[in-house]
Amino acid sequence: MYSIAILKKFFTKYPRLIVLFPISVALVIILLILLIFYHTKNQSLETKFKTLTTLETKEKKKLVVIEKELETLKTEDQYVVNQTLKERIKNVETTYKKAVTSYEKLLDLKNVSKKTEKQDELFANALDLLSELNYASANATLISLNQQIDDEKAKTVAAFTIPANVPSSNTPPSSGYSRQTVNTDIGSFLVSIISADLNSARVIVDTASDSDCSDNCPVLPLNDYVSRNGAFAGVNGSYFCPADYPNCAGKTNSFDTLLMNKNKVYFNSDNNKYSTVPLIYFSGNTAGIRGQSLEWGRDAGVDAVIANQGLLLAGGNIMFGGDSDPKKGSKGGRSFVGNKGNTAYVGVVHNATVAEAAHALKALGLENALNLDDGGSTTLWSGGYKVGPGRNLPNVILFVRK
Repeated sequence: MYSIAILKKFFTKYPRLIVLFPISVALVIILLILLIFYHTKNQSLETKFKTLTTLETKEKKKLVVIEKELETLKTEDQYVVNQTLKERIKNVETTYKKAVTSYEKLLDLKNVSKKTEKQDELFANALDLLSELNYASANATLISLNQQIDDEKAKTVAAFTIPANVPSSNTPPSSGYSRQTVNTDIGSFLVSIISADLNSARVIVDTASDSDCSDNCPVLPLNDYVSRNGAFAGVNGSYFCPADYPNCAGKTNSFDTLLMNKNKVYFNSDNNKYSTVPLIYFSGNTAGIRGQSLEWGRDAGVDAVIANQGLLLAGGNIMFGGDSDPKKGSKGGRSFVGNKGNTAYVGVVHNATVAEAAHALKALGLENALNLDDGGSTTLWSGGYKVGPGRNLPNVILFVRK
């Protein structure tokens, strides 16, 4: 009662505080509630933090254990065996690829030289070493083989001479076959060439297959194509993948460039819609070229269409000066097809690079000319083989009478 009397006296003296008093009490109560809530929440957060810390520690320990298990696994025999096997496979693949390249170079050498006994023996030794998994020695043997192949080919090229009885002329024959020396701004070349007047003859492309073929494709010798078409001249066609090349497994005797054969069937049409490979066509008594196959439609009204790398001449101008392909840059027989006006030509420039062949044909006055397959495929027919016979072919170019 005394406390109440004191409060009454205090509020009588300070009447304004009677309004603030309930508010103050309420604030005190709220502060007490907040303090209790904070204390409780803080205890909860501390508990969760301790729990998370404990879990994190456990996970870290698990990671450490897993890492140790992985390292242990890597040192186990099976892992070591697998890594060793992987390395062996890599060595086999690398050396095998080198062996395939050397073998193809050896095949190319056999096309120009009969003296390959030493190289044949070296290649056999390399294969023996490879079969014994002696990669280092096999690789060294292949390096030596490649050098010997290059040396022998260089000797063959250096030994080549144009026979003294071959006439020298920069004028192609008006009709039929001629073998002549052509003098150019970069030297003299032996050229075997056949001409045909398109007013009385027609150019056709014949194929052993009736339609597209991607593997194990049919092939024929040039004289079989000549015989079944009653042709008076012929030459090998476009680049293809010969059966004697290991790299051609799975695509044996196939070719992937555009052509239209005598039956008006286009080959490899779909995969040449955007092709940059040049082509030549013959229609009636005219001929023309396209710098890229993609520029050509699928006109079946012409007599022949064939594409190949590379374009030698266009409008009398040299179009090929060389590229990164070492085969095009090596000397050998270079088959070609071309025209000047309404005269068509096929033939072979002997002992020449592809770029040198372009110079020889320019000197002969041709307007347009396309390079064809070479090496073991090189063959030319006019009343019999003038060059070759070479290997069997999936496609050829023929001259037939109208």
